[in-house]
Formats: sequence, structure tokens, C-alpha cells
Amino acid sequence: MNLSLRHMKAFMALATLRNFTRAAESCSLTQSAFSALISNLEGDLGVKLFARNTRNVDLTAEGQVFLEIVSQLLPETERALAQMQDYVQLRKGRVSLAALPSISASILPPLIARFGRDFPGVEVVVQDVASTVCVEMVRNRQVDFALGAAVPPRADLAIETLARDTFWFICLEGHPLAQRKRLGIADVIAEPIIGFEPNSSVRQHLDAAVYPKQWVRSHMVNSLSTAAGFVSAGLGVTIVPTLGLPQFAHLRLRAIPLTLPLNERDICLVRRSGDTDSIAAEAFMKLLRGSLQPALQALAP
Repeated sequence: MNLSLRHMKAFMALATLRNFTRAAESCSLTQSAFSALISNLEGDLGVKLFARNTRNVDLTAEGQVFLEIVSQLLPETERALAQMQDYVQLRKGRVSLAALPSISASILPPLIARFGRDFPGVEVVVQDVASTVCVEMVRNRQVDFALGAAVPPRADLAIETLARDTFWFICLEGHPLAQRKRLGIADVIAEPIIGFEPNSSVRQHLDAAVYPKQWVRSHMVNSLSTAAGFVSAGLGVTIVPTLGLPQFAHLRLRAIPLTLPLNERDICLVRRSGDTDSIAAEAFMKLLRGSLQPALQALAP
């Protein structure tokens, strides 16, 4: 049989009011439409639920049993539908994403705050991990999507470029290059730089940008914040993307635009191919599509 919410509401109205006219009005139906709904319900159940005469409408014995069932089922059904509407209307929900630490520290916090003001009932969970880990978390369904550096094409992934980043030379204000307005690869290729570990997306882009040449590295670190500490202590210079500039907002440091042979690094939205995104995830991705590039550009001094 096909028991619908409309059937249950009509049954409850008639069981309560015991009058077809009043029950039809309470359901905002014509009497003929209401009568057809009750008849359809009885036909599907194969039993009479109401005993009708010219003056009264009474429940049959089977109708009394069905009343007990519907009295429990109807509130639960309405509660379930209301909960689903909360998710559809973004009054509730959850978004989980993986993102590069540089994105998580710079661009994401204000965007999450903005999203929270619009949809206060939706939880946003961020995993700040390396780009390769971002991809694996998407593939393993640990997150809804990821924000990472350029990802090689894969059949199981949908990859969408949302922004393009450029690079900056970071040095102390007393460094010989500190007063330059822009630098090229020839200016810095011989500079011993504070580099990043091999799995870093920054390291991978910088190595590819000068190949087959190689950078001279004075130190190797894991994070942008550590590199900032090293440069501030006079231990060397470094090269970072625009996304990393907030880590270097220090009075004694200078950030100079750097033109590389591979001058732009794609920042990509990574999802599983063919998956249907949740309404909450789709809403957050819509915000990212419209805001990521302007937010990145706003980081530049």
C-alpha cells in the first residue's frame, strides 16, 4: 500500500472531529476530495476504518487499532520531515574539508565566519594537512572536498581551479635586495634559501619552476611559521606563495614580488567524481568559488 502523510493527517482529522465537513475544512480540502482520500486509504488497507450514518462518524474496531498506530507514527513522520527540511534549508548540516595549512591559516577563517553568520546551524570542520594528504582524504571519503595545490588529473577526482597564487621573496629589511620592487629568477637563484621539506607543495612548485637548475638551501623546515622565525632571526631568506604572507607580517621583514618561469600555482577544489554533494557542502563551495581569488589577492601587500 501507499500510506502518505496526507492519508495520516486526513485520518487523524476525521478520527478527532468525527465530521466529514469539519475534517475536510481542517485539511484545506473540499469534502469530495477529502472523502476520496479516506476511501483510498480504506481501499489500500482493505478494511473499513469508519462507520458512517446520516448523523455520526465513528471508528470501527480496526479504525481504533489504526488510530493507535497513526498516533505514534504521525508525530515521528512529521518530526523526521521537519529535520530534513532543516538540512534542506541549511538550518542544520555539516561541511568537512581538508585544506593546505596556508589556506587554513589565512583565507579560510574569515570565510568560515561569514558562512557561520549566514548559516549558524551548519558545522564546518577543517583538516589542515599537506596537499597530498588532502587528495587522499577526498578519495577515502574522509572529507567532502579539499583545497590544495595543483593536482594531477585522475579519473576518480573532479578538479576545479579556484585561484592562482604567485610567489614572494622574503628577507630582512637590511638585505641587499630588500629595496627592489620586483625580482626575477636570475636575482635569487644563487641565494641560499630557507627551503621546505620535499612533500611540501611550495617546495614541489619551486623545484619545478627552476628545473634543471637547483636552489641553494641553507636550512630546511616543515612550516611557513618556522621559516618566518628563521628569516626574522637573520638565518637566511625564503620564497613563499601569497597564501603564506600573513606568517611573515613582521616589521623587519620585506616581501618582494618574484617572477618565476612557472609563475603561478593553481589552488584547486578537489572532489570525488560523480558524487552528489550535500546541500551544506555545495553552499560552502559556492562561497569559495566567489571569494577565494579576491581573498588571496587581498593578502598581497
